[in-house]
Amino acid sequence: MRRLTREKILAACAERFVCIIDDSKLVDGLGRFPLPVEVIPMARGYVARCLSKLGGRPVWRRGVTTDNGNHILDVHDLSIADPVSMEALINQITGVVTVGLFAARPADQLLVGTDSGVEVI
Repeated sequence: MRRLTREKILAACAERFVCIIDDSKLVDGLGRFPLPVEVIPMARGYVARCLSKLGGRPVWRRGVTTDNGNHILDVHDLSIADPVSMEALINQITGVVTVGLFAARPADQLLVGTDSGVEVI
């Protein structure tokens, strides 16, 4: 997850966005896994407090610096009923570089690795 911002830039620029995952990532609703949020280091505390107000439990991913020199907050226990709105809301917090939701620019195709092969969605 050191390349979160770069992944978002590539997805935004791509004519066709293909996402590749394994079947452990398939869920009925978002929020089961911690949501990564890339933040400017000096804003980490402020952003964490804002994310807490949204109902999440942000945890600093210690020892990890992104390719852009930023920090990652993994937000646990966040209810994400409306991913597009949540992505926009988090991206508006001062100090957030980007959030690990790809809702505003969803994948055109999803390739899911399973025990029996690759499923195309």
